[in-house]
Amino acid sequence: MNRIEVPIAQLSFTQKLDLMEMLWADMVGNEKNLASPAWHETVLNDREAALNSGKATVSNWEEAKERIKKNVS
Repeated sequence: MNRIEVPIAQLSFTQKLDLMEMLWADMVGNEKNLASPAWHETVLNDREAALNSGKATVSNWEEAKERIKKNVS
């Protein structure tokens, strides 16, 4: 397959968003053809182990937003 050159720097912000949305819509439609990278399983396993051992915790979205707001302010 040949590489397609797109003058991204010359596109407006709106055009870039449109292009990104078109690409995303096409990729989602072909998700069966998209394999996760090998490192992804390792990261997920590490995170699961951290949760199971108590080294990591989870919070609901509202709590997370509040924590982020406090850290950003």
